[in-house]
Amino acid sequence: MSAVGWLNGEAFTAFGQHVIWSDMVGNTIGLAALALGWRRSIWTWPAQFLSGVVLVAAYASAHLGGGVGKQLLVIGVALWGWRQWQRGRQQAQDGSIAVRFASRRERAVLIGGTALGTAAVGGLFTLLPQLSWNPWPDAYIFVGTLAAMAAQARGLVEFWFAWLLVDLVGVPLAFAGGLAFSGLVYVVYLALVVWGMRDWWLRSRAATRPVLEGAAA
Repeated sequence: MSAVGWLNGEAFTAFGQHVIWSDMVGNTIGLAALALGWRRSIWTWPAQFLSGVVLVAAYASAHLGGGVGKQLLVIGVALWGWRQWQRGRQQAQDGSIAVRFASRRERAVLIGGTALGTAAVGGLFTLLPQLSWNPWPDAYIFVGTLAAMAAQARGLVEFWFAWLLVDLVGVPLAFAGGLAFSGLVYVVYLALVVWGMRDWWLRSRAATRPVLEGAAA
């Protein structure tokens, strides 16, 4: 049996849902990557890279072209994010990754880019239904993931908001596509996203708070 064949084999069945190895392994690594991102660890990027490689097989088995494309983007953006964080890891006073809120221009680019990208990819999936059985949610997850990772690479707090919106669409789509473990992990993602959002939010405010004259820096 090939490696891809094994990855798409059934790991176990629970509550009538068939869980395949690629879905389980890839999302477990992805969950670890999100936790590392919360801690601002640069190892979040190798973990996201590996998760993307494994999940390509899972989404291909579920006939979700957007999911496959998303994971290919994850692989590419993970390499870029690693480089960005290597360059920026000394920006914070404690030597960790500096985080901040996006400027108005950056926020407009993220929102506008996500909307236009979703329209373009959704239109493509509609014209070529063999790429995805559920084109518009699949397209949104595809583009929303790219926006979230780009924001994460730049250390923007909005990264967490983007992931939250992706998760809200991803949970029902994963269950409907037969990727039960993805659906369950997305629910756990929601909790991590809320906690991570709070942590980055507080750190961004602390970074912009002025130091009182005479106080220890």
